[in-house]
Amino acid sequence: MHPPLLRIDLTVAAIVFASALAGCAGNVSDGPPAPDPVYHVGDRWVYNGSDGFRVKTTWVETHEVTAIDASGIHIHITLVGPSVNVEREELLEAPGLVKIGAAMDIETRRFSTPFIRYQFPLTPGQTWNQRPTNFNESSQQSGQLSNFRRVEGWTNVTTPAGTFDALQIRVIMRLDDSTFWRSETNCDYLILYSPKVGASVHEEKNAFYVERGDPLQAMVRAQNTVIDLVSFTPGK
Repeated sequence: MHPPLLRIDLTVAAIVFASALAGCAGNVSDGPPAPDPVYHVGDRWVYNGSDGFRVKTTWVETHEVTAIDASGIHIHITLVGPSVNVEREELLEAPGLVKIGAAMDIETRRFSTPFIRYQFPLTPGQTWNQRPTNFNESSQQSGQLSNFRRVEGWTNVTTPAGTFDALQIRVIMRLDDSTFWRSETNCDYLILYSPKVGASVHEEKNAFYVERGDPLQAMVRAQNTVIDLVSFTPGK
């Protein structure tokens, strides 16, 4: 799905990522917590997505609740674009708690304990940190990733779907995909979650790894993704 990766100097990259961590701090404010969303069969979110550096890959991403039963909340996800055609399924134990689904991109992971995407009620200043064990169906490997998240506060964002009051969430993850030739992937994400639609309305995702043995310790950028909500259709 990603175009050729971009190598960048470690020192420069460190400055970029550190700046990103503090980038929107002045634009957020305190406020009330956001409660658990209530999902219904037929709830449907449509997003525009793009990824890449010099040449962008684009797609339309659709999430739809297909069933709610004793096993959890079933969500069917498709990504369709000129060079993208992906279908996958997610299973939530409860809103925000992923039993089967992706952590970074379009991979499918099966978590032994739920991966906490959102810890409701979401409250400004709230943090959580976990190391869930999982099996990655794409790589056929088991591992344990690191998932740290902080709810920075309320902000306002405009997307093709409209203008939303949203909670800004900073995500720092270290994946479990290191090999003999490269380090694990490090992810720095900004997620804007809107209680009005019960999901994210804007996401900015950056990730990198370092090749082992590289004397310059240059970072290889692995992800540069922007996702915006286009529409939300509630189910019955």
